[in-house]
Amino acid sequence: MKHLGRCIELATMAIKSGNPPFGSVLVDESGAVRFEGHNETAGGDNTRHPEFEIARWAATNMTPDERAAATVYTSGEHCPMCAAAHGWVGLGRIVYASSSEQLSTWLDEMHATPPAVATLPINQVVPGVPTEGPFPALSDAVRDLHRRFHSQQKADDRA
Repeated sequence: MKHLGRCIELATMAIKSGNPPFGSVLVDESGAVRFEGHNETAGGDNTRHPEFEIARWAATNMTPDERAAATVYTSGEHCPMCAAAHGWVGLGRIVYASSSEQLSTWLDEMHATPPAVATLPINQVVPGVPTEGPFPALSDAVRDLHRRFHSQQKADDRA
């Protein structure tokens, strides 16, 4: 829960910089945080998801065995792009606070523009990667971040 709490803090930081609320942390087998980040897509590069950045960083800085033993904690279930990157570099378990299914429901409720890429469960993209989530105790906080972000987007569109 400590690492998922940090992911929510990172997602909050993302909103403050004009980015969608996603934050992620890479933790090695010993429990040490090796990398953390949040969405950086506001500049126009929609591949700047923290999970994708983690995969790139891990491929360069960790051995295959270290990657396989690591855990990625994230505020929201990986999108297909990030799930694929996770699988390609051989990262281990994924723990997420909220699911893709929840995100789809929340976006519908907010009348927000759906993502350009389908929201799919991780294991539809990368079969066999161990996953854990969502966590109901954290889902409300993540939903509130998405509401806050999309309210800001609508206000910016009206301005």
